[in-house]
Amino acid sequence: MLAYAVKLTRTPGAMTDADVEDLRTVGFSDRDILDITEVVGYYAYANRIADGLGIETEPWIPD
Repeated sequence: MLAYAVKLTRTPGAMTDADVEDLRTVGFSDRDILDITEVVGYYAYANRIADGLGIETEPWIPD
């Protein structure tokens, strides 16, 4: 799951059917895979919005 999440984050254009099949092989359901993909996608979206607008993190959040 973590390898899938990292690949989707760093190189989304390189994702293939095999990435999904790898998750199925180790027991993830299609719903699980959808949830993983949505969470990764949401964080990528939120981070790009924050970066694009120059939003600074709260002082208590470490760099």
